[in-house]
Amino acid sequence: MLVVSTEYNQVLAENIARALRCPVGGVRFTRFPDGEHYLRVEETDGEMIIVGSTPDADAFIELLLLVDACEGSDVTLVVPYLGYARQDKKFHEGEPLSARAVCRALSQGVSRVFTVNVHDPRVLSHFRVPSHDVSLAEEIGRYLSSLPLEDPFILAPDDGAARFAAAVATPCKWESGHLEKTRISGEEVRMEQRSLDVKERDVVVVDDIISTGGTLVSAARMLRDQGARTVSSACVHGVLAEGSYLRLLAAGIHHVACSDTLERACSRYSAGDAIARMVRECS
Repeated sequence: MLVVSTEYNQVLAENIARALRCPVGGVRFTRFPDGEHYLRVEETDGEMIIVGSTPDADAFIELLLLVDACEGSDVTLVVPYLGYARQDKKFHEGEPLSARAVCRALSQGVSRVFTVNVHDPRVLSHFRVPSHDVSLAEEIGRYLSSLPLEDPFILAPDDGAARFAAAVATPCKWESGHLEKTRISGEEVRMEQRSLDVKERDVVVVDDIISTGGTLVSAARMLRDQGARTVSSACVHGVLAEGSYLRLLAAGIHHVACSDTLERACSRYSAGDAIARMVRECS
């Protein structure tokens, strides 16, 4: 067994390989003069694990090329952050069902697929090979337990993430709850006022993705008005688009943390062990 990755997940690939006790293979990346991607896998094995998030089009093309380069091997594909997964409905005539298109393309040349906290698990039905989603609730809970939090309250930004917040909170017997959120646009949300028992407590808002941070800013304002001691955030995928990390800090978010599904300066916990466990269980 050999683990290889795109340029986007080198640290996570090493963490997965360490957990599986197998080597990491080398891949050389460059571009042709016209901008097209080129890569070369230095060695292959009968069983390959390919790791590659798809936060943008370049990452997607790189992952497709890497899968093709491993033709002839039994390939397990790990897509820690599955880009385009949130476009899982047709809202207007003529739109693509982007999640379906991406999943179908990534099904070619692989035997199985693993994702990490995909936005909606129903998206996995679009893969044409067996697919499994890995949750990082345990890893986030373990990380939060290492912080000096005062009577923490684990909060989901909406009812869709309530189960995830409960999974983070339950092992440590913390209280959890959720807010009511209405999305107005990609950058703007409206938080419905809810009375929560947060006075003089450290609140941690947990979610699968922090994208622009609009939800967090609105939630933090409401929670501080209700007397929260601090408001922090922990997520799986730190997209952190449009300078949102600094904007969150400027808005008074005490602490921002994410995993290494997308490698960021605020990556504080790894998906490596959880992915390795699921790969072993499904082998």
